[in-house]
Amino acid sequence: MKVCDAMTIEVQLCTPEDTLRDAAEAMMALDVGLLPITDNERLVGMITDRDIVVRGVAMGRGPDALVRDIMTNDVKYCFDDQELDEVTRNMGELRVRRLPVVNRDKQLVGIIALGDIVRSAPGDGTVNALRRISQPGPA
Repeated sequence: MKVCDAMTIEVQLCTPEDTLRDAAEAMMALDVGLLPITDNERLVGMITDRDIVVRGVAMGRGPDALVRDIMTNDVKYCFDDQELDEVTRNMGELRVRRLPVVNRDKQLVGIIALGDIVRSAPGDGTVNALRRISQPGPA
């Protein structure tokens, strides 16, 4: 099975110029903890609810601070035409529960989460990935 067969294609996007308030409100409305950040249709970063708390609020930044000031620039991603079991293993190694999905032109086309994988292709791969992700200590 390919990633494109399991991924979520409707993804709320954020830009580097959005505020932390914008990002937090979008996360609340969608009940998600992560937003991809795009600039001219290219994936340039990610922001999580944890980023807002740890790099934003805890560092004295207010709700009008810009996403670009706290976003993660080093984005791990997968391709929509990759095999799902390969991506599941990679998620375990990277210790992440979700990855942005890009096409071969590196345009964002979706998000793949462990929950998507469980619903589409339940099996040992998801359990093993979750076990690795959940290990205490640095990634």
